[in-house]
Amino acid sequence: AWWLLRPLLVSQEVDEAFPLAAMAVVPPGMTEERAEAEMRDAAAADRPEMAESMPPAAGPIAVASGNFRDADSFHRGQGTATIYRQADDTYLLRFEDFRVTNGPDLRVLLAAAANPQSRGELQEGGYVELAPLKGNIGSQNYEIPEGVDPVAEGGSVIIYCRPFQVIFSVAPLQPAG
Repeated sequence: AWWLLRPLLVSQEVDEAFPLAAMAVVPPGMTEERAEAEMRDAAAADRPEMAESMPPAAGPIAVASGNFRDADSFHRGQGTATIYRQADDTYLLRFEDFRVTNGPDLRVLLAAAANPQSRGELQEGGYVELAPLKGNIGSQNYEIPEGVDPVAEGGSVIIYCRPFQVIFSVAPLQPAG
């Protein structure tokens, strides 16, 4: 009973920054965590002003985004889901100003259906499960697996309760432009 009721009583907040490594190609043999640490250290180091301004670095490009909506009067969600294509041609899903009703075993799905209203519509269109939801409040990042083209396959981002097979919130995606 506690497993079922606890998520309704306790929120889990996450506040992940946009990863610095997403803006660079990670050298072979270096982990993303190590690249992130080195980039953080370099950004914090005191540097004299440069006489010439450098052109802006090519960073991640937003390819699609959408706003979360409530699934019903109990399962509520808000915030923005944005898919970025990174410099190495991988994709990253980012939630900002995110909040959803908490529940047991919530999952982040990338669905082909543009705006599914039910489990049947979700399953009929097909989906890819990205990861367990990190927290029901706050900014967070999710890697999209290699071989998944979110532009072709991504009609929406879904927050889904696996045990009860219930949609908690949907963010219909639109091409960024």
